[in-house]
Amino acid sequence: MLPMSETRPIRVFHRQRVVEIADAPATRTVLEWLREQQRLVGTKEGCAEGDCGACTVVVGELGEDGRLKLETVNACIRFLPTLDGRALFTVEDVAPGGVLHPVQQALVAHHGSQCGFCTPGFVMSLWAAYERHQAAGTRPTRQELADELSGNLCRCTGYRPILDAGLAMFDAPPLRLDTAPVVAALKQMREAPPLHTASGFHAPRSVGELAALREARPEARLLGGGTDIGLWVTKQLRVLPELIWTGDVAELRRVERRDDGLLIGAAASLEEAWAALVAEHPQLAEMWRRFASPPVRHAGTMGGNVANGSPIGDSAPVLLALDARLVLRRGERVRDLALAEFYVDYLKNRLEPGEFVQAIVVPQAAPGTVVRGWKISKRHDSDISAVCAAFALRLDGDRVQQVRLAYGGMAATVKRAAAAEAALQGRRWDEAALRAAQAALDADYTPLSDLRASASYRMQVAKNLLERLWLETRPDAPLPAAALDVWQREVRV
Repeated sequence: MLPMSETRPIRVFHRQRVVEIADAPATRTVLEWLREQQRLVGTKEGCAEGDCGACTVVVGELGEDGRLKLETVNACIRFLPTLDGRALFTVEDVAPGGVLHPVQQALVAHHGSQCGFCTPGFVMSLWAAYERHQAAGTRPTRQELADELSGNLCRCTGYRPILDAGLAMFDAPPLRLDTAPVVAALKQMREAPPLHTASGFHAPRSVGELAALREARPEARLLGGGTDIGLWVTKQLRVLPELIWTGDVAELRRVERRDDGLLIGAAASLEEAWAALVAEHPQLAEMWRRFASPPVRHAGTMGGNVANGSPIGDSAPVLLALDARLVLRRGERVRDLALAEFYVDYLKNRLEPGEFVQAIVVPQAAPGTVVRGWKISKRHDSDISAVCAAFALRLDGDRVQQVRLAYGGMAATVKRAAAAEAALQGRRWDEAALRAAQAALDADYTPLSDLRASASYRMQVAKNLLERLWLETRPDAPLPAAALDVWQREVRV
């Protein structure tokens, strides 16, 4: 641990002032601090795992353009030190002076308040959307609002009155957040040195500092968005070692479009990483929307999702289908490794002690490559996959020139279906080839049964998704995606 003289308090802009917190444990959650230390109980605890949205708050930080960027996050799994140098807004901030904000007034008028327990979370999600659209001079569609609220899962009244309120809040006279004092405070806080706390939380600001800390403290836990590690604390009650947070390393948060493809920094948020992938492959938009929820995507990182190695992580199948590679770093040494070679076994990978994922490199797909990705889960929004599949297919006429088939939820690790790929390579893309590939999946995977799905169900789904790929891409009368989608997004409520 660094000498005490090099530590400093956590500084957060909250309730119109900069608050200094000197004694917080590294794993104290924002929710605990709000309710137990600040006695601000508007933010509720529901699931304590970032799922229900009752604890939704809004975090503000400076964007690259110097303006305030507001994003919803789950306070129940967000560690307090990660708010250093940022602004925190809760439901108590929405109605200064006791006058209802248009968001709140619309919920009252349209009977969207539900039992009241989850309402503050809905208010914060809608408030963030309100601020963003007011700043841009736009109004969201009903479906866009539904997507904004996909992380707020209470269904006491159903979503109809809540969405009605979300649309109506723009009809009232605008009531905007005064961002000037917030921006001024954030700029001033930027001048402070990197955060190191007495409780063992380190927030380096450069890749070099991160690499040195990681190499010197290989036993420390590397922390990205905390959307998985947070549950180790709230659900498993684990005591973690020192934490090295990647969220203040600007270089690791960048997503760069290069001539040869995308470079996704390991600390880039899931939201920004998925946005970049969808810009290259629009067919992945549904995967983006259904990957967790906006609060999770705002906090979580794609690098963390990959490094975590969960067999049900939804990033890895898509990245495998896109033939992604990883940039790994240990001290000054940097090496390149194909993602397909990264996983060894359940939650085990090829990272060496003191090494970390620095970036994900997604090569540009060859012309004519068709990319598809589908997520199957019990609940449509904000749920863990039973099976996640991602495919990249390139045809030469009616023959398969190149194919990559990747599945999550089918084995101890996310992996490609080598036997099924071999059954397709060079063959005519017809029903006979499809059936051969489907049969080969039995050699590729031996899925398990658990609470999400049985082994037989998973295998059947895996084969069905491969058939859906064929139906959409077969040379003879391919079906449009609309013919294979039961959702009518224009009228979803």
